[in-house]
Amino acid sequence: MLHLLGVNLPDRKIVTTALQYFYGIGEPTAVKLCQKLSIPETLKVVELSESQVNELTNTLANMTIETDLKRQVREQVMHHRNINNYTGRRHAMSLPVRGQRTRNNAKNAKKLNGRWVQRRGFSM
Repeated sequence: MLHLLGVNLPDRKIVTTALQYFYGIGEPTAVKLCQKLSIPETLKVVELSESQVNELTNTLANMTIETDLKRQVREQVMHHRNINNYTGRRHAMSLPVRGQRTRNNAKNAKKLNGRWVQRRGFSM
């Protein structure tokens, strides 16, 4: 297992798939990173050379991923709650934020919105 910036990348995965283990990197960003660093699409994590690993580490260190991104999202939610706008009130009531129906299917939104802020000790 390759350990980059606090994340374990499995050896047998293709590099574009393994990069998606980072919070904040999806498939399009992983493909762009591999193209930028000239890493072939079929290359696996085990087959990366030291120079490729160093370039990848330097590139990922300059991006906003993992803890920094989670903190940024949490601060944005708390900002909306503090200024008491519509989305902030929806987060506070643990309801869907982006215009979804609440008559039937709001179970996941009630799990995700608002409660994670309350659970971690952030209140208005």
